[in-house]
Amino acid sequence: MAPYEALYGRRFQTPTCSTELGERRVLGPELVADTEDKVKLIRDRLKEAANLKRREIEYVMGDSIFLKVSPWKKVLRLGRKGKLSPRFIGPYRVARRIGPVVYQLELPPELGQIHDVFHVSVLRRYRSDPSHVVAIEEIEVKPDLTFEEEPIQIIGRKVKVLRRTSVPLVKVLWCNHKVEEATWEPEEAMRRQHPQLFESGEF
Repeated sequence: MAPYEALYGRRFQTPTCSTELGERRVLGPELVADTEDKVKLIRDRLKEAANLKRREIEYVMGDSIFLKVSPWKKVLRLGRKGKLSPRFIGPYRVARRIGPVVYQLELPPELGQIHDVFHVSVLRRYRSDPSHVVAIEEIEVKPDLTFEEEPIQIIGRKVKVLRRTSVPLVKVLWCNHKVEEATWEPEEAMRRQHPQLFESGEF
């Protein structure tokens, strides 16, 4: 008697399954082949998606593309300045491709302090929302592609209750950003850094 028969008191049988019609069929090699086909299909689709993404972020000389910049709030929270959602400046023409993911752009004199070679991660064929594009005449872009964003209005307030204290917050609308992108900031910090926002007495 084979070892597995002694252990289980019955003969080993090839795995089977039942179809909706009540038929029984062997799964062994057929299951393996079917699984391999599905894995290959998934890999092919992932490869197609990757190729599509690669084409989306590959540029050639003469292409007009936008440059991503990161606006910063002056308000300090936990010792760090808070980022707002990215904005874009441009478009600028691609001067040449330096490497697989590095491009040189033709920048205007206003951006003379910025090195003209960029990683592909900060470049975009931007076309989803024109409001995300800002004019460089209105901001001062730093060499690290950041700029300080200014608050323009307080549009709400609330109190955040913590375990041992409560913190008054104000909802701030920032320049170059929509109302839905307004952020909640500590009122004390806003009054200290931007007292002009409270001069109307509304808040």
